[in-house]
Amino acid sequence: MRFGIREMMLTGILLSVPLSSYWLVFRPQNREIARAKSEIRHKDEMLAKLREETARNADLKKANEDISRSVASIEARLPSGKEIDAVVRQVSDLAVQSGLAAPAMKSAKPLKAALYMEQPLEMQMEGNFHGFYEFLLKLEQLPRITRIPDMKIKRDEQENGNLKAEFTLSIYFQDDVGSPKP
Repeated sequence: MRFGIREMMLTGILLSVPLSSYWLVFRPQNREIARAKSEIRHKDEMLAKLREETARNADLKKANEDISRSVASIEARLPSGKEIDAVVRQVSDLAVQSGLAAPAMKSAKPLKAALYMEQPLEMQMEGNFHGFYEFLLKLEQLPRITRIPDMKIKRDEQENGNLKAEFTLSIYFQDDVGSPKP
């Protein structure tokens, strides 16, 4: 068999077809496939992050609903400005039920406390220590939000077991004009 120019050209053409097809067709296709796979990977990562965020948003939504219910529950314990008189009567009735003398009350100017108002009442009471303790327990069980920021208790020198108490009772309430409504 003779290996001449014609055979060499044929061999050259046969070798150039696969090489040229690799450089002109397969190599660009492989780059495009690699780019597409990279884009798919990136989109999968983004989808995973979105799924996490969506799951977290659902958790946050549930937490917001829980907080809203909690705030509504607390606001239900706040009387309106019109109901303060009823709360004051309740406190006076609690003192009498506990065996104390009817308390002397002096109302101070309402104070702004965060989003709500605070009505301080300066109170003076006399009576048995056990009755005073019972009064404080009943006051704590009231459905309204109250606090006692200062208190002075003095022993009654004339009667053993009796006391004189001076304290400020603050009742929190919703301002009829400016407070938020649920």
